Amino acid sequence: MSDKIFSSAKELKEGKYVIIEDIPCRIVNIDSSKPGKHGAAKMRVTGIGIFDGQKKQLLVPSDADIEVPIIDRQNAQIVAVNGKTVQLMDTTTYEVFELSVPEELVADAAAGKEAEIMCALGKKAITRIR
Repeated sequence: MSDKIFSSAKELKEGKYVIIEDIPCRIVNIDSSKPGKHGAAKMRVTGIGIFDGQKKQLLVPSDADIEVPIIDRQNAQIVAVNGKTVQLMDTTTYEVFELSVPEELVADAAAGKEAEIMCALGKKAITRIR
């Protein structure tokens, strides 16, 4: 199964996701120019990487096809805490894996709590701890 689909650049909205330079990003800003005498309208899409937090920009014609990642959200239980990494168990498949905890969630991480995981393009990240 593919981890991405194709969509038209005209259909992009802020807060949605797009793949820029093979990195899934959340769109934070879209600027579009008027069509010129010899060309189509251009769109400048600014996104923040989901997993690394890097700012990326994409400049495409408004009628171009772009890649949109398929975002999968899962729940996992925290099994053990080792500093800034946690060992998690997926609640549906019982798969055990390790992920690093974002700085703002380190204080909330404790064994037995449940974490929300975001998966895209084979990578995983913790988004929230409950």
